[in-house]
Amino acid sequence: MLKKKVKVQNSAGIHARPASLIVKEATRFKAEFHIHMYGYRINGKSILGLLTLAAEQGAELELEWNGPDEEEAMDRIVALFNNGFKLNED
Repeated sequence: MLKKKVKVQNSAGIHARPASLIVKEATRFKAEFHIHMYGYRINGKSILGLLTLAAEQGAELELEWNGPDEEEAMDRIVALFNNGFKLNED
């Protein structure tokens, strides 16, 4: 199991577009993916779960992966947060 803390960088927070990008990227991997924020734990592959968090700019989230490709999944999702929710296509 891997865990990583990230902050929401963009001014609009996690709204529909960033949530859909996170889900799109997360579903590429077999590893389970969860997000912890303010005592809540949601499935990071669920757009509804992400939107429910209503994570604003500056919110700190703990991301958690568990599975065979967890390291690659962590690298890709953390990069997505760090670059303002823009996908880097291979």
